[in-house]
Amino acid sequence: MHVLSIVVIQGEKLSTTIVLGAQWGDEGKGKVTDFFASKADLVVRFQGGNNAGHTIVVGDEKFALSMVPSGVMYESCTPIIGSGCVIDFEVLKNEIETLNGKNIDTTKLKLSYNAHIIMPYHKILDELIEDSLGDKKIGTTRKGIGPCYGDKIQRKGIRIQDFLSEENFYEKLKNNLEEKNQIIEKIYGGNSINFDEIVDEYKNYKELVSSIADDTSLVISNSLKENKKILFEGAQGTLLDIDHGTYPFVTSSNTSAGNAATGSGIGPLNFDEVVGVTKAYISRVGTGPFITEQENEIGDYMIEKGAEFGTVTGRRRRCGWLDLVSLKYSKRINSLSQLFITKLDVLSGLEEIKVCIGYSFEDKKITDYPLVDEILDKCEPIYESFEGWNEDISGITKYDALPENAKKYIEFIENFSDVPIKYISVGPERNQNIIR
Repeated sequence: MHVLSIVVIQGEKLSTTIVLGAQWGDEGKGKVTDFFASKADLVVRFQGGNNAGHTIVVGDEKFALSMVPSGVMYESCTPIIGSGCVIDFEVLKNEIETLNGKNIDTTKLKLSYNAHIIMPYHKILDELIEDSLGDKKIGTTRKGIGPCYGDKIQRKGIRIQDFLSEENFYEKLKNNLEEKNQIIEKIYGGNSINFDEIVDEYKNYKELVSSIADDTSLVISNSLKENKKILFEGAQGTLLDIDHGTYPFVTSSNTSAGNAATGSGIGPLNFDEVVGVTKAYISRVGTGPFITEQENEIGDYMIEKGAEFGTVTGRRRRCGWLDLVSLKYSKRINSLSQLFITKLDVLSGLEEIKVCIGYSFEDKKITDYPLVDEILDKCEPIYESFEGWNEDISGITKYDALPENAKKYIEFIENFSDVPIKYISVGPERNQNIIR
């Protein structure tokens, strides 16, 4: 019988756990995973690529990571990039060099043999395809993520283990280029890619990749047998899941809890807790439906005070009131067992705070998140209003010290979602948290 490992954080017990976004990403998962990683033996990234970033604030230092798991910040922790991820070698190399330059040890980093590689033609195709869509653009980061996952599904991808075998790499690269150049030139009118140039560039990554490549599924499995403390971190958020998000305005991987098993290579019975990270409001980057969006001074207030600009792209995020209908949906999709509320401090100073408790569609009230686009696109929010608070809460560390109106807001979210809110962030620093 498997015995779940326990992480102890300031008196709280946390089992082998998944941490993921409960909204459209950008919920502050970097800070949350850093918070839990301080007591973890392994931190495993199980999906996505460098289209997702997280920022960790340590004193006056900011670390913006998009590939290396947050566990790298702790000497006792082994950071793992799982098979569900797609890898841009240049970005990975630059992040490692940046961390090393700040005296952060990266020698424990491990990369799955089965992770797929983002190739130059993936980035070019991402640009060309997005531009060809005109006003129907998805809002992709143009970093080659989608085309790379597309090749993976079509069984044309190049994996880390393929790259480490020169014969396999050359053969797969040659075959892929024959097809990709045809598409780039004849369909999109772009310039072909040279085989030798790619080979010359990728030789520079061979030493690095060979030093960190491993059977990460086996590493994680052995760690579970040893009762190690393991954290699984997701990128983006539930509403961007390729199966369960606001398709087609989604990412190219499964961002929900089920992929923690598939993307890391262990069975689902090994997970005990699923922590959903949600802002005290909501935001999204790119196009797609956003029922509670505030294209007004309220939205501007959230953007400016919350510094709502993408870690990877720098794009201005769209902001709006917290949507509890979608949060209930996220609970259902992920089996959320706890919530971590971030950026509660951003709402300080607002006279009135609203939360969406239902949707209005053709004079009917909807309380479950609609999957049919034609319904979702026509829904209007139904709000519950709360009195705001003016106090600066950024220095508060005890729940009872919060303003009464802030506590009423938190407790309403908890009761409506039926998920315990165990943690509340009141600022960007790693120690600006309230544990209930």
